[in-house]
Amino acid sequence: MEELKLKPIGVVHSPFKEPVGVPKDSSDGMDYKGTVEIFSEYKNGLKDLDGFSHILVLFYFHKSEYSHLIVKPYLDNHLRGVFATRSPHRPNFIGLSVVELLKIDDGILHIRGIDMIEGTPVLDIKPYIPEFDSNEGIRIGWLQGKI
Repeated sequence: MEELKLKPIGVVHSPFKEPVGVPKDSSDGMDYKGTVEIFSEYKNGLKDLDGFSHILVLFYFHKSEYSHLIVKPYLDNHLRGVFATRSPHRPNFIGLSVVELLKIDDGILHIRGIDMIEGTPVLDIKPYIPEFDSNEGIRIGWLQGKI
């Protein structure tokens, strides 16, 4: 299969300058605010997004320097497959966060619940829609009883 090329649509501006100290997920970062600056050529794609309270932000872990298929997650002492974790050290360094959308101001998305660092490249944004993005009867594997 041929390699894929992705082009960022924007960049994150965050109170976190380095990976150390960043909340482990967006629910841990609910007290932290930041912005997503959408590049001018993509601003028209924001039409009607302001009607949604939450968005999905797909981003690139640009500070990750290595990937492992087996990792030790922060909520566990056992080694797990990377695809069974939320580790940033993944083969393609792609991350996903659900954040609260506070407002949009001329291509700047003001968000709460940030768990990304300054300068993080944004690959895509989608509205969070509970009826589509949440399911009943979910199993959480090895995380059962830990969260």
